[in-house]
Amino acid sequence: MAPAKKFAMLMMFFALVNTPINAYSTEKDFVRCESTVKKWAASSLDAEVKEDRHTLRDLLFFLHIPRTGGRTYFHCFLKKLYTSHLECPRSYDKLRFDPSKPNCRLMVTHDDYSMVSKLPKERTSVVTILRNPVDRVFSAYEFSVEVAARFLVHPNLTSATKMTGRIRIKNNEVSTLDIWPWKYLVPWMREDLFARRDARKHGEFSAIGESNDSYDMEDIVMPLSEFINDPVAHEIIHNGATLQVAGLTNNSYSPESHEVRHCVRKYQALGEYVLEVAKKRLDNMLYVGLTEDHRESGTMFGNVVGLQVISQLQPLSSNMEQAEKNKSDMSSSFQNHQPDSNYLLNSTNDQKAAENVGTTNENMTVGKLMEAYETCISNLRKAQSRRRSMSLKKISPVNFSKEARLQVPDVVLQQMVSLNNLDVELYKYAQGIFAQQRKRLMQKSVEAERQVSTFSSSYGINLWTVLSLGITVFLLLVLLFFFVNARRRILKVKV
Repeated sequence: MAPAKKFAMLMMFFALVNTPINAYSTEKDFVRCESTVKKWAASSLDAEVKEDRHTLRDLLFFLHIPRTGGRTYFHCFLKKLYTSHLECPRSYDKLRFDPSKPNCRLMVTHDDYSMVSKLPKERTSVVTILRNPVDRVFSAYEFSVEVAARFLVHPNLTSATKMTGRIRIKNNEVSTLDIWPWKYLVPWMREDLFARRDARKHGEFSAIGESNDSYDMEDIVMPLSEFINDPVAHEIIHNGATLQVAGLTNNSYSPESHEVRHCVRKYQALGEYVLEVAKKRLDNMLYVGLTEDHRESGTMFGNVVGLQVISQLQPLSSNMEQAEKNKSDMSSSFQNHQPDSNYLLNSTNDQKAAENVGTTNENMTVGKLMEAYETCISNLRKAQSRRRSMSLKKISPVNFSKEARLQVPDVVLQQMVSLNNLDVELYKYAQGIFAQQRKRLMQKSVEAERQVSTFSSSYGINLWTVLSLGITVFLLLVLLFFFVNARRRILKVKV
């Protein structure tokens, strides 16, 4: 037999032997992963607090899922309700206080649900906002590019990195580059933008302008299709809302998170366990909003959360009004003269836009809160639009917009849906919760109107009863008066 044939037969033999071994190994690994995920899911569900979830507790934790409009809620709702004395130290980049003994009432971070394990559960209420998964992926891609594009004012990546470090040290404040997930996504996209710019200079790309699709201009920016298929997006973006609500992001405080996340990514069927945990946690939240229904969500937030915060904090705020006013007067004069060095870093401090609204938590009502929200959201959107426009000029003709999204091929959109299958299901579930919240709010409104009507009716009946009784007594007195006078006349006549 020829040596080549012998070698081929030998390889076939090894392949036949290895196939069942590999299958056994895979099955064994799946069983191990399934056990790990099931154990985590069971312990997570057991740890849930079973108390009334519709009542605001002492500490409000806003679980901010990126690109859902959470910044608007923070500046235009929560900062109008809570004074700075009641806000926990900003912890978007890292914990800056002892969460087991929080001497504060409001915590807002991009941390996932695992943060709750560090908080006093029986005293903590959680709220969050969810967004259509495809729109959230679009927005994450656009924002990563937008922030990264600001660094293109520098001649090269090295210069941009050095200057960024100097600004951060000088300002001593938290920037987008410190915050999960942008601390991973923006540097990645920044490096890619500089690489593509350098490639254009060396003639490695064809002439700009051959594509009219802003999401597929590979000579300028990473195409959306490439972005969603990159391992970084798989790790951070896809099914990100589900993983964040479940407490399983790569920013988690849970020691099992890495192993569970690895197993779920390897065996998609195990994602159902994670989804069930996320659904249960949404059920137990004080409020769940939807980005797409932002106006109704805002109204609902004001009536569900805002009303309870106002009634809970008004006694406290009255004692702090003067101290807060003094602090505000001192800080505002300082802030108005600060240079806008945050343009590059896109600091989360959007106070300049939000502070144009004069309403604070002093004598706050739901009506005043909603008025302040409408004005504040308008100011914030204008500021964000200007900043976005300035950034995109650096990568023209790329121009992200709702209209431009319509040019993205269906095959890419379908892939985005497939890659975010857990988020799609969680979003549907959140829509159901939102509908239930709407129903409860309407029922409360009807009950309140009925009580007012009953009170008015009861008041009317009682008033009529009193009037009737008064008239009766008056008539009796008149009759008695006439009777007495008549008796006197009769007596006089007899005499």
